This record gives sequence, C-alpha cells and structure tokens, in this order.
Amino acid sequence: MGDLPYDQWEPVIGLEIHVQLNTQTKIFSTAPNRFGDDPNMNISNACTGQPGALPVLNKEVVKKAVQLGLAIDANISKVTTFDRKSYFYPDSPRNFQITQFENPLLIGGEVRANGKSFQIDRAHIEDDAGMLKHFTNFAGVDYNRAGAPLIEIVSKPCIHSAQDAAAYAAALRAIFLYLNISDGNMEEGSIRMDANISVRPKGETSLRPRIEIKNMNSFSFMQMAIDAEVKRQIKLYLNHPHRDPLELIPPGTYRWDAESKQPVLMRHKESSDDYRYFPEPDLPPVILTDAYIDELRNTLPELPHDRYNRYLSDLDLTPYSAEVLVNEKTLADYFEEALKTCHSPRTLCNWITIEFAGRLKDTGKTLATLGIPPKHVAKLVEMIESHKITGRIAKSVADDMLKSPGYDPEKIVTANPDYQPLDNLAEIELMVDQVIAENPQSIQDYKEGRDKAFAFLVGSVMKLTRGKASPHIVNQLLKKKIE
Repeated sequence: MGDLPYDQWEPVIGLEIHVQLNTQTKIFSTAPNRFGDDPNMNISNACTGQPGALPVLNKEVVKKAVQLGLAIDANISKVTTFDRKSYFYPDSPRNFQITQFENPLLIGGEVRANGKSFQIDRAHIEDDAGMLKHFTNFAGVDYNRAGAPLIEIVSKPCIHSAQDAAAYAAALRAIFLYLNISDGNMEEGSIRMDANISVRPKGETSLRPRIEIKNMNSFSFMQMAIDAEVKRQIKLYLNHPHRDPLELIPPGTYRWDAESKQPVLMRHKESSDDYRYFPEPDLPPVILTDAYIDELRNTLPELPHDRYNRYLSDLDLTPYSAEVLVNEKTLADYFEEALKTCHSPRTLCNWITIEFAGRLKDTGKTLATLGIPPKHVAKLVEMIESHKITGRIAKSVADDMLKSPGYDPEKIVTANPDYQPLDNLAEIELMVDQVIAENPQSIQDYKEGRDKAFAFLVGSVMKLTRGKASPHIVNQLLKKKIE
C-alpha cells in the first residue's frame, strides 16, 4: 500500500460466491448442463424463455444445496420458495432470473479458514444467465449456460483483508469438491466471485459506502482487486477528509481489469427495488422433511476442515502443508493413497506439495493426471527415510519418474550406477579427512559455536561424493574427527 497509513484503516469485505452445480441437466429444464459444447446447442424452450415454456425444478439441485447447508452448519428451511428478479441484459433470455429472495433455502452457517471463522448470511439456488461473446466486428449470445444451476453463497461483511477473502473462498471451493456438488473449475467459470468492499477508520463500527467488483474467477485476481480498491478508497478519504463518504464512494458495480490492475465502473449500483422481486408464479414451494435432511446428513463425507484437523493432530503436518493438501481434494486423495505404504507423512507431504508440484508447476499436469502411482512416490520417500538413497539422488530419481510415469523408483535406482549410494566408509572417511585438512578456519569456527561452519563442511564432503554419501554418516564422521 506504499506510504498510506494502511494500519489505521479497516477493510470491510463481503463475498457473494456463485457455484455452478455439476448436475447432468439444468435447474429448470432437461437441457444438458455441460461446458465446452458449440454455442446454443444445450438449450430448450425453457432455457431461451419461449412463451408458454414452464420451469420444472431439478430435485438434484435441491439435494446438493442441502448437502452444502449441512456442511457449513446452516439452518435449512423446511419450506422455501422462488422469486423473479427482473433485469434486462442480452444474455438473460427471459429478462428475469428465477432465484430465491424472500425465503432462501439456507440461512446462516460458517466457514473456517486461515485460523478464523467466517459467517454466512444466506445461500440460495437460482439459474444462471447465458454468455455474451465479443468478436472483432460483432457480438453474439451463447445460451448454453442459461439455466445452469447455481448456488449463491452470501457472506456477512465479516472479512477484513484480501488474504482472508481468498482463504475463505478457497475453503468454500474445497467444500464443493469434497461434497462433489461442483467441479470447481475456476477457468470455466464454475465458481465466480463478487466482492463488496468498503473501508473505515479502525475503531469505527458503522459501515461506510461500498462498491461491488463482479464476476472474478481467480483467487489471485480477487486479492489484487480488493487490495487496489481498498487503496483507492483510503486515498479518497485521506484527500477529502470533510466530504460526505457517499459522495466520495457512490455505490457502483465494477469489473476488474487485469491489464490496468484497476477496478472499472460498469454501472451505478441497483437496489433490490430496481429488480422488482415478486413470487415466481410457475413454481410451487419446496417442502423438505426432517427424514430427508437426516438421510443426507448421514451420507456426508469427511469435510475439508475435519481432514485439516486430522492432518495436524494425527500426522503432525504443519498448518500450511495441511491447508495446501486439503484445498485440492485430488491432491489430498493422492496423499491419502500414498500414505497407505509410507510411514513418514511430513516427508511425503513435502515431496508431493513441493518437490513434484514445483517440477509440474508450468506443465498444467499433476501427479495423478501424469499417471505416477501414489505407491511409487511413497516408495521414493521410504528409500530416502531408510537412507538407501540421498536427498540429492532422490531429486534425480524424481526427474526420471516424471519422464517415465509408471516406472518404479527402485528399478530406476538399480538401473543407474550414478544413483547407487556411496556406503564405503573408508572411502567416505578419506574425503572427510581431505575437507578437514583444507578448511582449518571452518573447524575453528565450528568449535566456537558457529553452526553454519559445520554445515559448510558437510556440504563440502557431499560435493566430493557427488551427493552419493549418506549425510547422516558424513555428519557422524565429521563430528567424531573434529571432537
């Protein structure tokens, strides 16, 4: 934030997160709910708002929404209704959206992330709009997405930093994945986030005017957008201390421009009156029973926060490592499978989330999609922990595993003479003696309590052995000879 007195101001952020559900058909019609098909292929009379076409509710949408409510400990309404929300955009074929305003399905709830608890105001089901597609000389409308089922989760204005906003959104995405209610694909727009942002001096309890940045599908972009808007609002208040906040920050709807790295005004903010909500006349109320809700409660899987706590208490993972694993279900499932044949959870976690992840970062692939069996990563870690190979050799073996997915790491080591560990003590001892003779100052520094000097000596021996000696043996020999 540069030279702004940022620590004197408190951001107040609320998020509206729209998650597209992974049902086979749309929320109010039998048209396919599928991404990536040619434009205007997955449509029906109901999707395109043809006169006389009536909506029929997809019960799978209700099921997935109730599962979400159970996962976030929300109050599930036994009787819920639908409303019409009117707005006139080219991608809205009916010129209204079927949503829930007066009686949403889910009230309250919480999501835990970043060591904090974030409160949910409400969550409701609704249908999505189509998509405008802009070309060089014209624009077109694709109604394939029109009528796709959404859950909109509205947080309370309880988030006070861009980092917490991203952590909250990531935690919600993990819940979607664990419940298997959405594919969570951000690039395809399966999750879209709207951020409502205001700032106030620390200690002030009232809410100041806010603006909304809409339709973000990247956690990093959302963080950048929030930080930029917080900075803009603080500057306005500092430069005009006596102006009415409502004049300085008129409510509006913005989009995030990734190139200029600034929010761009799209339109001034509508109020709920502008949408002219009224009860949807073509859909009856949805009535849920306790038995139905309890049946779904009994089928819930282990949820992300429960898995996170288990990783901390049972596996002694660090909070950061546990969060990295848990937030990507496929990664956590891969780790769980590898753990069946590995007895070093922390080392295994580091190899999955750091060593292999770093090598795959720019490829768009993962261990699972590449076809490396979890048991092979587990075997590599076990070879390190049992001192059959050194860490340096293990890094080279990992490179070979990526080049030849499915190739057993033990066979890789056996087939390559350069990967055979150096276990001849006499040979290692000669190298230790050479390093000691060549570095008298480092010996003296170590004796005076400088640990870095000893690390330098170990590194020098390992360099002579080309990383093939066991660091444990090198440590022992060095200490014995120095002392």
